[in-house]
Amino acid sequence: MLAIISKAKAIKRLAGVALCAILFSFSTGSGGGEGFEIYLNSKVVLQQYGSDMNSVKTLNLDKAADNDQLSVRYHHCGRVGKSRTITIKDAQDKILKEWKFTDVQDVASRISCKVKDIRNLQNGKDKTLKLYYSSSELPKGRLLTSIVAGTKNVAKL
Repeated sequence: MLAIISKAKAIKRLAGVALCAILFSFSTGSGGGEGFEIYLNSKVVLQQYGSDMNSVKTLNLDKAADNDQLSVRYHHCGRVGKSRTITIKDAQDKILKEWKFTDVQDVASRISCKVKDIRNLQNGKDKTLKLYYSSSELPKGRLLTSIVAGTKNVAKL
């Protein structure tokens, strides 16, 4: 009789462990996976992780003020990237500007540029730019978002 009770407890424990494993597999946090966040000042305006990173979303900066900061925080499976760079390209993939950043140890660190600097890169009628991130861990870079920067000197509402 005692062996049957112990066997039942063992089965319940195994079922509990299996349930926990299943629940943790559906976790959407950024604890150790690859992903990124884009901030306008301190507000997250775009966030993508895992397979969601295969789609490129458009970020509209029409209502952003020239002095607003656009920041990127990229997650390399829980590590900070080395030799980090933000690159802005036009619709024909011509490099318009690159910002290079010093290496840091803080996983929560962001790399930033001013909205005004992005707007100043617009030429002609095409107002869409592409924002890329690269690092020594991601040397070919990754397209994070297309940016519609709006017109120059747009006031923040």
